[in-house]
Amino acid sequence: MTDALLLPPDLAGLDLLATMVVVVNARGECLFANAAFEDGMRLSRRTVQKALLPDWFGDAQRLTETIAGVAANQYSSSRFDAVLRRAWAHDEGLPVHVIVSQMDAGGDGAPRVLVELIEIAQQARQDRDERSLDQVQATKELTRNLAHEIKNPLGGIRGAAQLLAMELQDGSPELLEYTQVIVHEVDRLQSLVDRLLAPHRRAQVVGDVNIHEICERVRALVLIEHPRGLDIARDYDTSLPDFRGDREQLIQMVLNIVQNAAQALAPRIPAGDAQIVLRTRVARQVTIGKQRWRLALELHIEDNGPGVPAEIRDRIFFPLVSGRDGGSGLGLTLAQTIAQQHQGMIDCESEPGLTNFRITLPLP
Repeated sequence: MTDALLLPPDLAGLDLLATMVVVVNARGECLFANAAFEDGMRLSRRTVQKALLPDWFGDAQRLTETIAGVAANQYSSSRFDAVLRRAWAHDEGLPVHVIVSQMDAGGDGAPRVLVELIEIAQQARQDRDERSLDQVQATKELTRNLAHEIKNPLGGIRGAAQLLAMELQDGSPELLEYTQVIVHEVDRLQSLVDRLLAPHRRAQVVGDVNIHEICERVRALVLIEHPRGLDIARDYDTSLPDFRGDREQLIQMVLNIVQNAAQALAPRIPAGDAQIVLRTRVARQVTIGKQRWRLALELHIEDNGPGVPAEIRDRIFFPLVSGRDGGSGLGLTLAQTIAQQHQGMIDCESEPGLTNFRITLPLP
């Protein structure tokens, strides 16, 4: 929607910001709106120009007075929370944090005021995502180091148990059974350690990847396992382009989440109302960790199951944390690791009846 002809040269840098920014005069008339504001309001820059910014707010008077005060140099800046109205959103207001600041006058010498609008929910989510990524990274390093330390003595324990079993071949069968238990448990631990180390061992095989081909592959695999009672619906944005990634790793990432959803839906499958939705969308001006991307794809994996237990909701991506009896607690950890290896991330919102895992991956 951006009209480059209307873009003042001294304001071009504001188009690179992920937050919504508007430059107004002392009366609140829009002189410039950046691309993030256009996207958020779904209005063209030509439409926005000369319109009154306070008209889009629930409390227009407060913003009008603040802009006038800053323009008159009564104070240099002001902050407050407000609700931005968007007609296309069926009058659903968008809570924003408003920052009104002074800026240099325009070419005609008239005062100009910079108004920055930060989505409160988006800021809270970004802060949460950054904390989550830092925690996952620290946990991943600890887990990898711990797995290496565990792996080293396992071979010795297994070998000693096998030697002991050979000595007991003609002796006590009960003691021989104990050695078999040792070997079995060592093998189980070895398998667990191998799964913890798997994402770090295998070199990525990077090629062009289509997210919908991955979704279709995963959908087919899960429906083979659950041929009746489970509906896996598709809601694809077919305009999404291919991107570079490791196809097999990405299939594993999506499969881990969809299988978790299917397992959570197990009580509903016999009734025939269990549903998983695979939904793809494009996202603009996305911040992943501390890096900003102009475009990203979002894959939402939604299910109508009981939801993630509240006591583990903040730790579901940590190793060995599982809300299911008999679960290893590694599936989501490996999925998050694969997402991070593709410069993306996974987050989750869950309540009874709706769980949404959102995979965000940057696009070229």
